[in-house]
Amino acid sequence: MQTLLHLKKMIKNIQLLRFVLTALFVQIVSFNCLAQSSVGDFPNKAVRLVVPYAPGGPTDIIARLIGQKLSDAWKQPVIVENRPGANGNMGTSAVAKTVSDGYTILLNTTSITVNASLFNNPGYSLDKDFIGVANIATSPNIILAGKSLQAKTLKDGIEEAKSGKLNYGSPGEGTTPHLSAEYLFKVLTKVNVEPIHYKGAGPAVNAALTGEVQFSSVAVPAASQFIKTGKLTGLAVTSAKRLPSLPDIPTVAESGFPGFEDYTWVGVFLPKATNEAIVEKMNSDIQKILDDPSFKERLANIGFDAAGGGVLQFNQYLKKESLKWSKVVNEIGIPRQ
Repeated sequence: MQTLLHLKKMIKNIQLLRFVLTALFVQIVSFNCLAQSSVGDFPNKAVRLVVPYAPGGPTDIIARLIGQKLSDAWKQPVIVENRPGANGNMGTSAVAKTVSDGYTILLNTTSITVNASLFNNPGYSLDKDFIGVANIATSPNIILAGKSLQAKTLKDGIEEAKSGKLNYGSPGEGTTPHLSAEYLFKVLTKVNVEPIHYKGAGPAVNAALTGEVQFSSVAVPAASQFIKTGKLTGLAVTSAKRLPSLPDIPTVAESGFPGFEDYTWVGVFLPKATNEAIVEKMNSDIQKILDDPSFKERLANIGFDAAGGGVLQFNQYLKKESLKWSKVVNEIGIPRQ
């Protein structure tokens, strides 16, 4: 009798297990079908591309270039929306609060990895609120000699700075050109060169042209035309190698500071909870655009190199950048806002 009861109990347990496994299988199949459906027709409506900076700058130009290409590939409008303010924090925090469906994209710069070290509460967390989709383009910064500076090399410029209080123009506090120059002057050479912050690279370059500042530190695209025409002197670029477009200008590393290497980069981000398949599809679609020689040429015309790479690669790079800029900000001693 006990054997019969035990057998019945085993059969009942097996039936229950079969029911649970069947239900689980149905859920998995349903989830996969839903995921494939949501990705398969993505996007099926207009997409917003938020740029947390003012129109007209290099980041905005790249946003419009990539936005048009994605619109062509997706057969849907990609609408660029500029939401400037607070060193990019205003537009970035707005995207962090949107629905994670892939229809609101953020295009941001190196600032997204810097701001956590500059602000007590930027309004978002890069790690918790975003996933990096793709690195679009990179450009080094450049140290310029202004009209009132006699130096033709970075070494000479530093020697001039030792003789008196000089200043340099930056495109804004917390930007990579500002941090690059601060690290060079205050940490590495310990010379008294004070920053004067302007609202963008254009005014910082103009200040060097007029002699308002002795140096300027900006991204290369803002200054290259003035260097090529002889109106400004490029002292050093922050890239690992010399630039093909400005082959006569040495790197900072060549100028006596081995290992010095900084870039301004532009990347695409989505809210953290976005479907992984959508993230991968977007990365793949962007990579195809970046592989196009004509697109690379358009980036080169504004002083940027196409970047690219997979999702994992970009997010690993973001972690390294966050650590690097946190160290730089701490060594410079910039107080948090």
